[in-house]
Amino acid sequence: MGEPVRMRRAQVEDVAEIVAMLSDDAIGRGREDTGDLAPYLSAFKEIDADPRQLLAVAEAGGRVVGTLQLTFIPYLSRGGSTRALVEAVRVRAEERGKGIGARMMEWAESQARQRGCPLIQLTSDRTRKNAHRFYGRLGYDPTHVGFKKALPPPAD
Repeated sequence: MGEPVRMRRAQVEDVAEIVAMLSDDAIGRGREDTGDLAPYLSAFKEIDADPRQLLAVAEAGGRVVGTLQLTFIPYLSRGGSTRALVEAVRVRAEERGKGIGARMMEWAESQARQRGCPLIQLTSDRTRKNAHRFYGRLGYDPTHVGFKKALPPPAD
């Protein structure tokens, strides 16, 4: 890897870059709207104000090259512990293969350990085969099957 990677909490000025990374694949293009940042900025404010949320970016060479979001969830299981959930892991397409994603996940695991989490988990769309291989190399086991259900907006 060339430039050293530095992880930091995302700032409102990073939102456009984050949304660009979220939309930079076949799945993201179908669900993200890079032309209207208003809903993303609103979500950012909520995420940033919540102490159980940590939206982070990776910087290298003075630019944002990756992002991920950590959510710390208290559970009654596992002795009433807190687990870390990693979501929206993205590395700029032109920066992949340089170890940035591994560095980001190491950082996420460090954050989870600092909060006393005995477990870190993530979900990945079943079509993201490269991501599954990546997570497997990092020691993540596909132990569960996940389910999602789209909900209609609330009725007026």
